[in-house]
Amino acid sequence: MDIYKAPAIEEIITGNPYVGRGIITGASPSGKAVTAYFIMGRSANSRNRIFAVKGDEVFTEPFDASKVEDPSLIIYAAIRSLNNTLVVTNGNQTDTIIDGLKEGKSFSEALKSRCFEPDGPNWTPRISSAVTFEKGSFSYEMSILKSIDAAGSDCARFTFSYPSLKGLGHFIHTYVTDGNPIPTFQGEPERLSIPEDIDAFTNSIWNGLDENNKISLYVRYTDPATGKYTCRLINKNK
Repeated sequence: MDIYKAPAIEEIITGNPYVGRGIITGASPSGKAVTAYFIMGRSANSRNRIFAVKGDEVFTEPFDASKVEDPSLIIYAAIRSLNNTLVVTNGNQTDTIIDGLKEGKSFSEALKSRCFEPDGPNWTPRISSAVTFEKGSFSYEMSILKSIDAAGSDCARFTFSYPSLKGLGHFIHTYVTDGNPIPTFQGEPERLSIPEDIDAFTNSIWNGLDENNKISLYVRYTDPATGKYTCRLINKNK
């Protein structure tokens, strides 16, 4: 077993009906900071969403506002930035992290006030990533806050820190696969290879996700030396 193997994203997700929401962070072969976030959904309420770009930020929004049942866990700022840090999460903990950074807290310290989502029996994990740019390069952290047991009695917290390594990324997602209740993601973020071409990477992710359950995808490639970025956005609901 090669623990350092970095497969392509399609090798990881193709054929899996439900990995939930997912964050990918890493470096392209030329050293660009790569961030991707996608959402999937099984219920009509979850599927009634799109990504909306507002300036440098990305939000989830209802596709048809008249059909929204409960906005509390599905409408949020997914991507925000503060100074030299880019934050990506699967919920409103994006704002918690940004507020914590403003107060001088670290990424993990800011998340101590949060836990998994209150949607038993699934207890959906909160997953987050923060990319910190410095001196023309970057490093990144990833976090998962998950229930410690089936009853949702307490929260287990895991933070992973990575230097940027050209061509390598890490992938964390909310669920292992479909189920009832849905099995929570296990272990470390998965290693994967990052291609140089943003369109190739975007297509690989989108085409690998289950056709029935995928909803939206956003991908950003950032030059760490200049801060300039290129992005791609796909919404199944158009």
